Amino acid sequence: MSGGGLSDRALIWGMAVTQLVGWGTLFTPFPLMVAPMEAELGWSRVQLNAAYTTGLLAAGLAAVPAGRWFDRHGARGMMGLGTALGAVLLVAWSLVGHPIAFFAIWIGIGIAQAIGLWGIAMAVVVEQARDATRSITIISLVTGFTGTVFLPLTDALIGALGWRGALQALAVLQLGSVLITVLMLRHERRPTPGAAPPAPRVPLLARLRQRAFLGLAVCFAAHAFIATGLGAHLIPLLRERGWPEATVLLIAAAHGPAQVVARAVLFAAGRRASLRRVGLWAAGLVPVGMLALAAGPASLALTIVFLLAWAIADGLMTIIRAAGTAEILGREGYGTVTGALAVISMPPRTGAPLLLALLWEGLGGYGLVPWLLVAVGLVGAAGYAVAARR
Repeated sequence: MSGGGLSDRALIWGMAVTQLVGWGTLFTPFPLMVAPMEAELGWSRVQLNAAYTTGLLAAGLAAVPAGRWFDRHGARGMMGLGTALGAVLLVAWSLVGHPIAFFAIWIGIGIAQAIGLWGIAMAVVVEQARDATRSITIISLVTGFTGTVFLPLTDALIGALGWRGALQALAVLQLGSVLITVLMLRHERRPTPGAAPPAPRVPLLARLRQRAFLGLAVCFAAHAFIATGLGAHLIPLLRERGWPEATVLLIAAAHGPAQVVARAVLFAAGRRASLRRVGLWAAGLVPVGMLALAAGPASLALTIVFLLAWAIADGLMTIIRAAGTAEILGREGYGTVTGALAVISMPPRTGAPLLLALLWEGLGGYGLVPWLLVAVGLVGAAGYAVAARR
């Protein structure tokens, strides 16, 4: 990185805070908003999850254009716009009264995610940082506390201000993220004006035929299905099993600290840890965790096994998606490549919340859902094994 670029310290802490706040305000609150919105507006759970799904679809569709823009122009204006759009949309969500408006808001949130959250943020880190893997691991350590911070915070805000007031309070926090983003990217190293961007060594169409690319696509798609499905449904799933509300929130919030422990171990291992091997281990833990969730609906011990296995795998897979992709596929055209991987993950990612809601409604509960997640986890582990093979 050139002397005029961002320092690793500024990059790490700027990205850590903006990603923590961005995910914590825009996505973490959704499961807690479902019940009060159902009660006040009379909308069904399927309707609410369909809007959420539409937002994820918009994020996927915007990923490749966002990646191409980054490869050519950098992230400065794009990330600032994404974070600002997030704050505006939180206020709009707090005022919503019609389903069509709610769908439009979530389309906007999806676009804000594509241009201001994890994919573009990690592209900045891969391009700008002296040690991208170390930087991504530290950022992931901080963002692992997103649920731990924002689930109880949002629950408390809903209790004190109602769901509408809670969203407005979260919008104020997101405004702080806008300021940090603008200040952080003032010193971003950018392409020389008028200069043609360097051509990727492997064209995107050729990437789509590579064994490693296809294996990563399958793995990341399976992981996205499970992550977004559980993100929208874990709390109501646990409530359905009869756990006390405090236990449900504790299990959901403990996901973050368990992620952090896994990432801290990886950070301590440093360069001794091969991301290919770490990814194999993480991908294999996913079906183990889902099996524990499926096999022990009344067992607190198996629920804890699920929590630990899934949180560790999820925490490590976040790093694998960013730094592991660069290690396996290279850094050339990184923004476009990761955008393409995001597009391939789009159908399972967007379909999971709605599909699980339909299963819940059609089957009268979540009983078979964890078994579906076991199967998806096995497919994802097989995909990564293919990608990691030299």
